[in-house]
Amino acid sequence: MSVIGVETMNTEAMHWASEGSEAGELRFPEVVARLIEAGVESYCADLVRGEKTYYMPGGETYTVKSKLPVTAVADEYSETGVVAAIRGAQTDTIRYPEFLRQARAAGTVAYWVFLTGQRAVYLGRKGEIHVELFPGAKA
Repeated sequence: MSVIGVETMNTEAMHWASEGSEAGELRFPEVVARLIEAGVESYCADLVRGEKTYYMPGGETYTVKSKLPVTAVADEYSETGVVAAIRGAQTDTIRYPEFLRQARAAGTVAYWVFLTGQRAVYLGRKGEIHVELFPGAKA
């Protein structure tokens, strides 16, 4: 676990979000609400390294290593595959462990969730991107 400026933040919500998501117990809206309440501005999920880094408005960061196995990311990016994984999570037909499997199979190396901007940006290994607004967010 990597920490910069951790003494100024409460990391409980970050562990709760990471561990609860990986256990398949939490839905994305629950995670977003709790992280916003904790003052988190954004987080980046590195699917290659298997870790999430949480960012605070003052520049502090906190990294949580995944307890799930890190599987290979597909060589080719499939926006259709990424969007299917996102829709599955949004409709609660899949939970986070399956979302990760599908996102990696679609060539996603990382995604960055901007809580205050109400959007997530998904990245492929060759620089491909997909921007997904939170349900109900304005463009």
